[in-house]
Amino acid sequence: MPAEGRADLWLLRLPSPEDITGTLDLSVLDESERARASSCRRQKGGFLYASAHIALRRLLGAYLDHPPAGLRFVRLPCPCCDEPHGRPTLGVPDSAVHFSLSHSSGMALIGIAAVPIGVDVEEVPGTSTVKVCSTAVHPDERAEIEAVPASLRRAAFGQLWTRKEAYLKGLGTGLGRPLSQDYLGAEESARPPGWTVVDIPCGPAHTGAAAVATEALTGTSLRWIPIESLYAGDGGGLCLSAA
Repeated sequence: MPAEGRADLWLLRLPSPEDITGTLDLSVLDESERARASSCRRQKGGFLYASAHIALRRLLGAYLDHPPAGLRFVRLPCPCCDEPHGRPTLGVPDSAVHFSLSHSSGMALIGIAAVPIGVDVEEVPGTSTVKVCSTAVHPDERAEIEAVPASLRRAAFGQLWTRKEAYLKGLGTGLGRPLSQDYLGAEESARPPGWTVVDIPCGPAHTGAAAVATEALTGTSLRWIPIESLYAGDGGGLCLSAA
């Protein structure tokens, strides 16, 4: 388990079809996860979803010394409405592990900590998305984005957006909480108290962030998950073909 005040972060990148040498081990997924993976309209989407959830189960299984296939996920009550669609947690008695998963456009990010955590990874948005979504964020965030040179604005807004989504996922509200309510801009001292939000390097095409429920985050570790570690030993599972 990560020590108190630390967070473990794991990145997974979807490989090119020609670099996939095995098939995913779907046996660790539950029935609803397998159905979700197979129902994705785009094959890449199904492969990424399945990869991310296999990775999450195997990581949590290793942290807890518990069979990955035997893990059961439940939802905490939403802080906004008290309905059961808040932050995901494990249906394991006395489990001290907190986790968060995000996947988008060929990349997944998993965060694990001893306190509530939220993570988000997104593809760098297009210019039109920045223009439309900038109107919904905190006024100070909007002013910061508008002050950034036009050539850097997409990446700057993408980084802001992942900070905001990570924080809202950590709270358990998701987008049920107004985007303009909390400041997650460049000024760290003005961000919400009781949380530490860090940017995660994800390469030129993505932005990522993690929000951890502590003001005394002493460090993070960032590791890549090799896709080969998610393959089935017997050759069965989901395979992304070149077609």
